[in-house]
Amino acid sequence: MTAQPQEKNKMTPREYLTRERSSFDIKHEFFNGEIFAMVGAGRNHNRINVNLTRELGNDFKANQFTCDLFSNDMRVKIEDSYAYPDIVIFCGDAKFEDNEFDTLTNPVIIMEILSDSTEAFDRGDKFAYYRVIPTLKEYILISQKKIRVEQFILRDDNKWEYRSYEGTNLVLNMESIQCELPLSEIYLNVKFE
Repeated sequence: MTAQPQEKNKMTPREYLTRERSSFDIKHEFFNGEIFAMVGAGRNHNRINVNLTRELGNDFKANQFTCDLFSNDMRVKIEDSYAYPDIVIFCGDAKFEDNEFDTLTNPVIIMEILSDSTEAFDRGDKFAYYRVIPTLKEYILISQKKIRVEQFILRDDNKWEYRSYEGTNLVLNMESIQCELPLSEIYLNVKFE
C-alpha cells in the first residue's frame, strides 16, 4: 500500500484515532498532525506480502517461536504518529495502545515493500519515525521491482547496521528473532516487468 497526502488540516492523535476507527473503506497513516490515505497495492506488492506472511507464519509455527506477525492492517504507534507497515513482527505478547487492540506498540521487526510513491519516505522520514520505537530491532525494505532486500539492524551501541541482499540464492537473516528467510521464497512467483 502507498500513502497519499489527504488533508493539510492538522489534527491531534486522539482526533486521528477517532476518525480512523470509524473509517471502514480506507486506512490512513498519521504523521506530524497530518493524515495520509493508503491506496491499493499492485500485483508484485501483494505477492511479496503473501509470500512473507506465509513463510514467516510457517517458520514461527514449525519452530514454536515466541514471535508472531501482523500483515497490512495492524496499525503501529510511533510516539504521536501512526503507520500501517506491510509486515510487523512482535515477540512475546502483543502490546496495544488501548482496549481496542488495533494499535500495536511493541514491534521488533518492521518490513515495508517499496513502491515508487513511498520509497523515498520509507527510506528517510518513515525510518526516522520508526527508530524511536523502543522495541524495534530491525527494519527491512523489500523491492518489488527487482530482487533486493535491504536490512537495518540496531546494534548494542545504538547504531544501525546496513545489509543488502540481491539474488535468489541469498538468505535474509533476521538476527533479532533468529529466523532465516530465503529470498527465493520472498520472490516466489513474482514477475518483473
